Amino acid sequence: MGERILTCTWLPARGSDGKPVGVVLTALDMTERRRAEEVIRRKEQRYRSLVEASAQVVWVAAPDGGVIDDAPEWRAITGQTPDDYAGGGWLSVVHPEDRPRIEAIWRECVIDNRVFETNYRVRTKSGTYRHFDVRAVPIWRGDAVVEWVGANTDVTGQREAEEMRGRLTEQLSAAALRTARLQQATSMLAEALTVSQVVQVITEVGRSAIGADYSAVALLDDDKLRLTIVTPSQPGAEHEGRTEGRGGSLDDIKVSDQTVLSVAVRESRPFLAEHPDSLRLQLGRDETGLFLQHTEERAWVGLPLLAAGAPIGALRFSFTRPREITEEERVFLEALAGQCALAVERALLFEREHKTAEELQRSLLPSDLPQLPGMVLAARYNPATRHVQVGGDWYDVFRLPDDRLAVAVGDVMGKGVLAAAGMGRVRNALRALALNDPRPAAVLAGLDRLFSATEDEEQFTTVAYAVIDPETGRGAFSNAGHPPPLLISPDTPARVSTREPGTPLGWPSQRQQTSFSIETGNTVVFYSDGLVENRRRGVDAGLEELVAVAADAPPEVVGDPERLVDFLVDRMLAGYEQVDDVTVLALHVPPKPA
Repeated sequence: MGERILTCTWLPARGSDGKPVGVVLTALDMTERRRAEEVIRRKEQRYRSLVEASAQVVWVAAPDGGVIDDAPEWRAITGQTPDDYAGGGWLSVVHPEDRPRIEAIWRECVIDNRVFETNYRVRTKSGTYRHFDVRAVPIWRGDAVVEWVGANTDVTGQREAEEMRGRLTEQLSAAALRTARLQQATSMLAEALTVSQVVQVITEVGRSAIGADYSAVALLDDDKLRLTIVTPSQPGAEHEGRTEGRGGSLDDIKVSDQTVLSVAVRESRPFLAEHPDSLRLQLGRDETGLFLQHTEERAWVGLPLLAAGAPIGALRFSFTRPREITEEERVFLEALAGQCALAVERALLFEREHKTAEELQRSLLPSDLPQLPGMVLAARYNPATRHVQVGGDWYDVFRLPDDRLAVAVGDVMGKGVLAAAGMGRVRNALRALALNDPRPAAVLAGLDRLFSATEDEEQFTTVAYAVIDPETGRGAFSNAGHPPPLLISPDTPARVSTREPGTPLGWPSQRQQTSFSIETGNTVVFYSDGLVENRRRGVDAGLEELVAVAADAPPEVVGDPERLVDFLVDRMLAGYEQVDDVTVLALHVPPKPA
């Protein structure tokens, strides 16, 4: 049967006379009970070891939530004395910000006898706070709760790791966002053609990326002595803080002045002032005193715009509150300034080319139209955008030696200086040919020979040319691939010419000419393809729409070429993005006075 554990009791046995007669031995087998107690002891040891290994602290509370037993492990962490713990318990060392919430939850759980599970911060004996997860359960005996047993787990390391992970994620997200904004800015700057458009992009990016309240871009003059602020292309986006330095206008700053922009240009380095005291320290109290009295700005960033290592201007952001610029933001701003400098340099080149081409075009297009007693003329030229004002569209009206009127409308493919120069060559050649032999077919045939001898095969140029007797309205017309003229009459519906337009200049073709007569009260309108064609409307649909628009023109508009050309342009471009230049030339024969 193996070893047994017995509990033995020896008692004396006495007779009736009270004298000992022997000994009574009682033996109780305790084997199973001792084994059961050993199992319980081992389980308690395992439980304690498990709690210690898991950094858990166990505590016990009364059914009403009060303290009943000491918790040495808890006091070892918090530094409480037995009296402290007995008086306030674990709640007394919970962080003040967490305590109201924890007390309310604990009170509700005790009243409802449901599991208490939450987390809070605990003040340790060193005075620091650590994060604990807690779970307490009611212990039932029958239908009543006799006590609460709770276990606290220190999760500070886990919380710190989560916070670190959150901070890293936030930093990575911020870096990714700044990279995306820089890429977006680069894309937007690549589309900016003028310096004003570049400034508008920088203004939008600065305000969205770093929360700047104001921004400005200033460019050096040719002498490198002064800075001039460039106004953004959109109204309402300009810099609102208009003074900087000692009473000087922000629109006109000397490089030698003590200003944010001047220092950035003069020293070719970023200038940072995170609050007004920093600005005073760097620029001088006397220099900034008046400025700070007249502005709501409280933090500043100045960045030089460098091209080939030399400054061409400066970029400035400012804030209406003190603002610390982080290292990541500084790197972003320096990269943005680099992109801005490239865009400004490119825009300056474009504007110089644009100015040259515009002057060339202005010299080639007629400054005014001939004034004739029997015919009224009006012309309009609308560039594709308000910035790209130079294209290959052109028109010309001039008197011939025999007093007849030569009228030409043409379109040279492309834009810029090359297109303007090509337009000039065609116009001048047409005039020379017309003075020798004004017949339309002969003039276009001469232009064909010129193109074949001098122009590139890829060059695409169309011309509509007519010779008209202003006294009678009779004339001749020839077309080299240009859109057909529009005919408007008070007695018949508006229509476009159905004659074959011919081929563009330089393409093999037998030039034809047709005779016509502009009757009293009628109008002939010449135009370029930009009036009828765009990305959403083909030529055929555009011609139909042009006829319908002309038919809707009121009689007083048809009788006034100035109003008519405006009416046609406005109605034909309404609702469409203009992607090409538009040229319109109208000739009207008014009724003769009674």
